[in-house]
Amino acid sequence: MIERQIASTLAELIDTNPAVALIGPRQVGKTTLALATAEQRQSIYLDLESDADRAKLSEPELYLEQHADKLVILDEVHRLPNLFQNLRGLIDRGRRKGKRSGQFLLLGSASIDLLKQSGESLAGRIAYLEMHPIDGLEVAEKDINPLWVRGGFPDSFLAVNERASSRWRQDFIRTYLERDIPQFGPRIPAETLRRFWTMLAHHQSGLLNAAEFARALGVDGKTVASYLDLLVDLLLVRRLEPWHSNVGKRLVKSPRVYVRDSGIAHTLLGLTNQEQVLGHPVAGASWEGFVIETLSGAVPYGTQLNFYRTAAGAEIDLLVTPPGGRPWAIEIKRSLTPKLEKGFYLACEAIDPERRLVIYPGPETYPLSETVQAMPLPIAGKLLRDLAGSL
Repeated sequence: MIERQIASTLAELIDTNPAVALIGPRQVGKTTLALATAEQRQSIYLDLESDADRAKLSEPELYLEQHADKLVILDEVHRLPNLFQNLRGLIDRGRRKGKRSGQFLLLGSASIDLLKQSGESLAGRIAYLEMHPIDGLEVAEKDINPLWVRGGFPDSFLAVNERASSRWRQDFIRTYLERDIPQFGPRIPAETLRRFWTMLAHHQSGLLNAAEFARALGVDGKTVASYLDLLVDLLLVRRLEPWHSNVGKRLVKSPRVYVRDSGIAHTLLGLTNQEQVLGHPVAGASWEGFVIETLSGAVPYGTQLNFYRTAAGAEIDLLVTPPGGRPWAIEIKRSLTPKLEKGFYLACEAIDPERRLVIYPGPETYPLSETVQAMPLPIAGKLLRDLAGSL
């Protein structure tokens, strides 16, 4: 079993909060992590997709009061949105009796209803933790390329061969489109949403042009925005916002969009192995998205992730701004001999970042100039994790 980085964070949040919401896409490993955590303490697990477990909560306060001394794990909690009001009363009663933490662990496959309901009813009583697919810091260095190609969903990454991995991802996409997404959002034709998702994969790391997508889909710009919001809220797409500051430059204001899991992006494009991925024009953009997802799991809590681009062409792929600190400028290259364009140096002059890094797929760390270092992804991730530990 692959050890997940957030396991210690989850345990810490359970020990310091009455309720914790662990959110992430389906099949990302939330239940496995929750049950592993539960082995360390008295707990009870309820799967709210099970009719039998839902029946136990027909009188939720009566049932849950009997287990007030345990950590209650509620999986797929968005299935019973009315439950949050009951949880609020139970948490408050537990607090009055001196139980101030470790009451509930809520698992959800999306952030939409979960954040909405818990935000309304459990404000000040709940902590949130997002679980990503397996990233480049959770596997051996030799497995980073296979992870990039297959993506980080455990069943896809650990499949016996490329064909089985590709088949799993095809089924995952179909299930999401036909069964899961209709639970969370307005009724959208599955084929329309698949086309939009595939267009985003072709457009990986590109600036969002809603009008262009709208013309291709035969809908209006507001409809495209609603489709994008849905996929972002389902944690399947990342919308990377541009960095803004009073630097006297004309900055690009449109966000960049990424299909968050590289394996899903490759499947949407019909790519099943590393040779096909490397031969496709999306390879560089796919690697960029993979690196961003990996680093997002290593940064300190509260860190802002942005990109920088001016109308004149000065550009930085990723700006990592820790709480109260200066940004780190990170350029992402797929080449083993990375070279920086003039636009990166111009952007750094305007921003004056704390560190200037180039992440590439090679094994060594070396200087590209007096101020810029090239390094492998695991080394950059360790630097950011150490930064998180020092804050």
